[in-house]
Amino acid sequence: MNEKRLNLTTAWDKTFPQSDVVDHEKVTFCNRYGITLAADLYRPKGAASSGLTAVAVCGPFGAVKEQCAGLYAQTMAERGLLTIAFDPSFTGESGGEPRYMASPDINTEDFLAAVDYLSCRDDVDPERIGVIGICGWGGLALNAAALDPRIKATVASTMYDMSRVAAKGYFDEADSPQARQAQRRAYAAQRTRDFATGTYERAGGVVDPLPEDAPFFVKDYYDYYKTPRGYHPRSLNSNEGWNVTGTMSFLNQPILAYAGEIENAVMVLHGDAAHSCYMGKDAFAQLRGDNKELVLVPGAVHTDLYDGGGKNAIPWDKIQAFFEKYLG
Repeated sequence: MNEKRLNLTTAWDKTFPQSDVVDHEKVTFCNRYGITLAADLYRPKGAASSGLTAVAVCGPFGAVKEQCAGLYAQTMAERGLLTIAFDPSFTGESGGEPRYMASPDINTEDFLAAVDYLSCRDDVDPERIGVIGICGWGGLALNAAALDPRIKATVASTMYDMSRVAAKGYFDEADSPQARQAQRRAYAAQRTRDFATGTYERAGGVVDPLPEDAPFFVKDYYDYYKTPRGYHPRSLNSNEGWNVTGTMSFLNQPILAYAGEIENAVMVLHGDAAHSCYMGKDAFAQLRGDNKELVLVPGAVHTDLYDGGGKNAIPWDKIQAFFEKYLG
């Protein structure tokens, strides 16, 4: 596979401080569509040269690895795992043209390519690999786990089912053929405009300035993406967002159709006060087997599970125990 050379920053430009008990380096790997992905690798200092448990982390949808995916990866490395946090295709420091596109297929493949990479590292036990998907990447992590039995344990944290939101709207309030057809017409018109101009119009990230009457979940996102807490210059949500047509295919392509066939372990982790909690509960209801766990964090809202929300909301001990139980 011919990886393309990427222009990777050498500076520590994360939204969280660097750990002094973890070694960090930039790595790249290629997915089966020929897109080169960029990742931060976190390895416990003094770790063994073989047989390590490994976990790939991605999310949220529209974020970059320097935000909460990296926090999850570094924290789990502090707890003994080799981890990578990667940028999805078309975003961040990863390759893929045109920029700022998303795809249920290609983004699921990004997770599988991360497993390819980890499986072939000399210091990793290929039978002890898991994934963590955050927000929209929680749903994609479940799709990846349904497709690839090499993923022995999956954590879907504060998850979104992006195809459900695309097709039915928030809280399923636009769940009708008429509403979906209106979206299809809007996408079709946008495609014509984009082709005529030769550019892709951007949809805009999290709204800024924040309207006084914004719904709570919009305020929740603003507090993370648009403040020093979580802002990053490469983050789509912090800046100009996806292309308008970038997420179009989620409208017609459900990603959790076969979640009930996941044989390996899954933890669905959600704040019980999160606007998105209904998606986590409904996804969990599809799962089968006594190796599936639903963990609800009392009082936590959606972005509290991005970085703790200033109240230590992420149950790191439970996540560690889950991986230790199912990855050894």
